Amino acid sequence: MSAPLLVRRDIDFILHDWLRVGDVADRETVDGLLDLSEKLASEQFLPHFKRADVEEPKLTPDGVKVCAPIGEALKSYAELGLFSAGFPERLGGLDLPHVVCLASFAYFAAANIATSAYPMLTVANARLIATFGTREQIEEFARPEIAGRWFGTMCLSEPQAGSSLADIRTRADADGEDDLGRRYRLSGNKMWISGGDQDVSENIVHLVLAKVPAADGRLPEGTDGLSLFIVPKWLPDGARNDIVVAGLNHKMGYRGTANCLLNFGESGGAIGWLVGEPGQGLRQMFQMMNEARIGVGLGAAALAYRSYRLSVVYARERAQGRPIGVRSGAPVPIITHPDVKRMLLTQKVYAEGALALCLYCARLVDRADDPESTLLLGLLTPVAKTWSSEYGLAACDLAIQIHGGYGYTRDFDVEQLWRDNRLNPIHEGTTGIQAIDLLGRKILRDDGQALAAFAAAMQGTRERASSIPALAPRGAELDRAWNAVLAALAELKDRAPAKAMDNATPFLWAFGHLVMAWLWLEQGCAAAHLEGTGADERAFRDGKLRACHFFFETELPKIDTWLKSATSVSDLASAAHEEHF
Repeated sequence: MSAPLLVRRDIDFILHDWLRVGDVADRETVDGLLDLSEKLASEQFLPHFKRADVEEPKLTPDGVKVCAPIGEALKSYAELGLFSAGFPERLGGLDLPHVVCLASFAYFAAANIATSAYPMLTVANARLIATFGTREQIEEFARPEIAGRWFGTMCLSEPQAGSSLADIRTRADADGEDDLGRRYRLSGNKMWISGGDQDVSENIVHLVLAKVPAADGRLPEGTDGLSLFIVPKWLPDGARNDIVVAGLNHKMGYRGTANCLLNFGESGGAIGWLVGEPGQGLRQMFQMMNEARIGVGLGAAALAYRSYRLSVVYARERAQGRPIGVRSGAPVPIITHPDVKRMLLTQKVYAEGALALCLYCARLVDRADDPESTLLLGLLTPVAKTWSSEYGLAACDLAIQIHGGYGYTRDFDVEQLWRDNRLNPIHEGTTGIQAIDLLGRKILRDDGQALAAFAAAMQGTRERASSIPALAPRGAELDRAWNAVLAALAELKDRAPAKAMDNATPFLWAFGHLVMAWLWLEQGCAAAHLEGTGADERAFRDGKLRACHFFFETELPKIDTWLKSATSVSDLASAAHEEHF
């Protein structure tokens, strides 16, 4: 069986028919990049998809060794300028819009998410240095990453702290100043570091959150004391920095990505250079984290999409059973069974919806000079990360179900795609953390500007839908769902902040489904105006419209149950004691 990594018509629809990227990028350039991406992903990333899952990274006396084809694929990725595509020309880039770069990346994520993790982190690392670093730091560290010769990481979590960054204990002691800025010696441990060591790139640039001790030697409490440091594996003079791989984490998915426990400063301190000013680390790192959150969401969407297309191919080819009431004759393809059609449509609205959501957010990144777009991006980032990872995983789960007994064997790709995708609801902040960010920081503690920007965007969609007879009723349903969300927020705003957060995750589920209903209606409006008359184009248009209607009929009604849970005053969970479990 074979299935496309991504159906090109779907990508063209999102980029050209819906998001109108032709306003910011030449169509020929965009199409050329996508052609190149599809070819490279298919020829050099996909072939070692299963091999890298079996040949996991190994810790040797010389460092971490990864599956050999990973290095070969990433060398080609660099040679074709894909690390640099989204950077300005002054830094050696192609100055392409973020939405185009993310669409390109989707092909690689679909083909091999583990290998794709290295450039995703490297690009975000280099962009942070290019934004906040000095000219000398940019030249020394960011430029080699933009060229794809050096790779980058983000070093936040620690064994005792996990996602609670306020509890970071890695310390940075002042060590003078040189041409690259204020130098420090770092000591501490970092856990879950993707790409923390490997034998592919010439160097590794670690961006490390640490705390500068006070005059009495004590570390400051809380996140306000966090500072950010550039800590390379190899120093500018060619010496090895004081960074040791203490162990590898053996994950259920993304197995080709070396995930490390790193010890800094076992022999006097790892040398690093301060980015910006002390105490600005978390604010700076949020740029990389938010970029990575959209990237994680996009990766989850790509895995879901590939699982969906594999399901379609399998369902068309697998003959089993007969229609109800028919007892003789040859078995029919399972795609004719209503329950399989239901599962395939559910996969479609999850996978294509997640892809649309992440690329829409990337389009907002390209509009950073527009305050409304910036507000909307901030509101949607936790949704893009979480909805895509949660429902992308659900799409992969359905793929296994459609494949039946074959689905949970290693002979078919869908079981590995599920394992790879299972990491994404945890990567870059768990679902619960994203829920608190959305409800607490982005809504309840906001002055209402972000919600107002969201309401205005939805209003524009409803107005467009009102002129399309088949979609006008969906606009009214979207309005009712929005009013239900507003009513729930009114209740939550009257509560003490801690109590309002008790059920933040069900609120995120509800809000995420509202966002997805809006974006499916957006896509429905765009599909309704497609002008192609050929059979394939009619089928494509009808498929998009059917998916829009399916989401509104089967998924949007779930919002009411989640909102009831989000506003519940029950303390059955929050007041439970340890002995109750």
